[in-house]
Amino acid sequence: MLLFNSSRDAVLAPLQAVAGVVEKRHTLPILSNVLIEKVGERLTLTASDLEMQMRTVTSGQVGDGDVAITVSARKLQDILRALPDADVSLVVDERRLTVKAGRSRFQLMTLPAADYPVMTLPGSEGVQRLTVTQKAFKRLLGLVSYAMAQQDIRYYLNGLLLIADGTKLILVATDGHRLAYAESTLDVPVHTKTEVILPRKTVLELGRHVSDNEDPVEIVLAGNQAVFRFGAVELVTKLIDGKFPDYQQAIPQALPGLVTLERAPFAAALQRVAILTNEKFRGIRLALDNDLLSIISTNTEAEEAQEEIEVAYSGARVEIGFNVGYLIDVLNNLSSNEIEWRFKDGTSSALFTLPDNQEFKYVVMPLRI
Repeated sequence: MLLFNSSRDAVLAPLQAVAGVVEKRHTLPILSNVLIEKVGERLTLTASDLEMQMRTVTSGQVGDGDVAITVSARKLQDILRALPDADVSLVVDERRLTVKAGRSRFQLMTLPAADYPVMTLPGSEGVQRLTVTQKAFKRLLGLVSYAMAQQDIRYYLNGLLLIADGTKLILVATDGHRLAYAESTLDVPVHTKTEVILPRKTVLELGRHVSDNEDPVEIVLAGNQAVFRFGAVELVTKLIDGKFPDYQQAIPQALPGLVTLERAPFAAALQRVAILTNEKFRGIRLALDNDLLSIISTNTEAEEAQEEIEVAYSGARVEIGFNVGYLIDVLNNLSSNEIEWRFKDGTSSALFTLPDNQEFKYVVMPLRI
């Protein structure tokens, strides 16, 4: 039975969109597969790891009758990538899927679609619906996602806090050493403040697939689930059940020191100085004195690097240690020409913001060097 016939990319593009959900190590063999369903003239591809599910649709020539199968996501993706850019046919015959393109022919074993663990979508009761443009949402994700923790024992840090409050959509991430905060405006205000924690893998998949355009992202929050719909993609994810730290308390207020830096030259200087940092701690020192910022790094082999940048500063000498990676991360994810560095002393957290912009804040704890 003909399942689908179209250009190679009409199958490969949606498959690549969902394949990132598939885990290399899994407890159920069927979780290494992608669920392919043909209903009418729509071909739907679904991938799941039991915590997150991504679904997308594509169109092309389809055969008669509805059919559903599951097949190895990795093998099908590798085959399609290796084929020339030509028409591809997918044919289902008993327990096999045959991929045909020109004189190439591949037969893959399938598993029953009825055994595939499809996540149930939330109902209509107690649901919070949000809408924001893909461009704004992608920008927010880029501004904060790098500050998420990785495999931290405090599991609620291995994700991102999403807050809907009135007309504001706020995203916050922290790994305990730094914190990133960004906000945007919702298309329609919400009447009830809602806070959820999105898992790290979900955040990374969203950042990978949300486009930089004005099309909408629909966000549905209900119970322990969140649903994101944009373009031809629907992503369903379980939420992290935990108490996120009080981010407002972590953002320092009334910092007396202020230096405005050109982002690109500052980032370039940090990249150069980072070459001679200690590989484990990656510590550098920022020293301010008489309109001059010195960036200094040393390592256990008694090597040293120093860069100097002219700045407008006339206060007392200040020297603060930082993990250079934390500073490079934020600078690489900003697009503004300038960034403001606010500080108190060498032992207090520093705050990085954008000039005349309260919608982004980045807090970094000092490092003893």
